[in-house]
Amino acid sequence: MAGHGTDGHPHGADRLCEAGDRVYSRAVRRGRLPRRDAEPVPCLLELALLHPDPDDMDWLVPTSPQEVMARLLRGMYDEVSASQRRVGSAVSAFEWYAGLGGRLPAARSAAEGPAIRVLDGLGRIQAAMDEATQACTTEVLTVQPGGIRREAELSEGLHRATALRGRGVRMRDLYTHVARHGHGLLSYLELMGGAVQARTLDEVIERLILFDRTVAFIPANPERTMALELRHPALVEYLGTVFERLWRLAIPLTVPLPDTGIEGISHREQSIAALLAEGHQDAVIAERLGISVRTCRAHIARLSETLGAASRTQLGVRIAQAGLDGSRGRGGVREPGRGSPSAR
Repeated sequence: MAGHGTDGHPHGADRLCEAGDRVYSRAVRRGRLPRRDAEPVPCLLELALLHPDPDDMDWLVPTSPQEVMARLLRGMYDEVSASQRRVGSAVSAFEWYAGLGGRLPAARSAAEGPAIRVLDGLGRIQAAMDEATQACTTEVLTVQPGGIRREAELSEGLHRATALRGRGVRMRDLYTHVARHGHGLLSYLELMGGAVQARTLDEVIERLILFDRTVAFIPANPERTMALELRHPALVEYLGTVFERLWRLAIPLTVPLPDTGIEGISHREQSIAALLAEGHQDAVIAERLGISVRTCRAHIARLSETLGAASRTQLGVRIAQAGLDGSRGRGGVREPGRGSPSAR
């Protein structure tokens, strides 16, 4: 699904060209379209987004957006460990295809609708989460991006966590390393006792909550006022696999972060250096590590001072010379079993 050989349309289903977008959207709205309408966009046939109508070969019918999403995720399966950031691209694709899903003819959407449901508004999201909590019997997996968890955020889900603990449900949470500095999180884990395990990484994917490997919730917009409730087995299995791979790479909250091995450079500054070496701007680095831009720039200033760099260009050179550009390996992102605290 990554691309194809048509010179004028070198793209995959996760980033349609403008013409392909228009034609596919029209096909979804109408249920089918004449074959001649798709001649300017051969990419849709090559990507199997359109296929011949078996009742009339002069017409083409669209592959459902839900099936396209499942196919996208299967195609990305082998790339998860190499690039966690691809998951963010998949979430963006969800939003686009989910918007088209409601335009399918009634007979088709009735059969496929329950697999992916759009929850609009915090009230609907909370109600769906409460329903999933009541039905959960085995485990809950969560990914919580951002930095230090505010007490209000932790309190919001406390009633669900308490109910789950009472039924013996196992809970595992992934946070960024920055969350280690929040007293609210430590108090929450102490309150929950052994019912909750927590680990941290330099950076994690967008928010994910997965109940019993049967239903998952992910954000559907940047403000998180909309969410997708996913019950499609292929999607849920994929997200469960993503979580397990991240969990193996993460460091238990009870284990200190590994030393960088370079005097005067902290674990966080090592992570910032690696992202700087990749060419990211300060705001992007801050968002990915769950810190403020001001804090990020303070760490960059300390990096420059420690490495003796007088400019950003010179800092890039010093980072490479010190092996902080990723060649030394970033803490919390190591292969299990090679001396990493995550191999436990």
